[in-house]
Amino acid sequence: MSDKEYSPAELETFSKLEAEGWERVNVAEGFTGHVGPYWLKYSDHGVTVGLVVAARHTNNHLGTIHGGIVMSFADIGLGMGVVQSMGEKARNCVTTSLNTQFVSVAKVGEFITIEPEVVRSGRHLVFVRGLIKTPEKSIASVEGIWKLLEGELRVSS
Repeated sequence: MSDKEYSPAELETFSKLEAEGWERVNVAEGFTGHVGPYWLKYSDHGVTVGLVVAARHTNNHLGTIHGGIVMSFADIGLGMGVVQSMGEKARNCVTTSLNTQFVSVAKVGEFITIEPEVVRSGRHLVFVRGLIKTPEKSIASVEGIWKLLEGELRVSS
């Protein structure tokens, strides 16, 4: 999405996040592009991934973040942890399992984050977990397994 497609409140939040050292990641294509933009912050402990909850992310009748968005954010966030931890080996990786335990909700304007933790990695599988939260509360506890693919990905037409 271009900046023209965001509300003034979203753009103001984006400016604050950039001032705090967050890096905005815009993905223009595919499903991931519809959910973002995502925010990244790197530290000695790894990467933290963030998302500003927008109206397009909500259950219309409740005004709270849709569970599918929470799960998509978990998939992206934990996957970023795999890539950050495993480097070039994780260039081509896919989610094989994702478990989500919802514990609360987030509302429009809230900034949710996840700090993925790689629990174990083997030759082909990486086990990772994390907690999706706002500064005030936990939203979901998540864990997943990623498969490292060997060689180049080939898309059949």
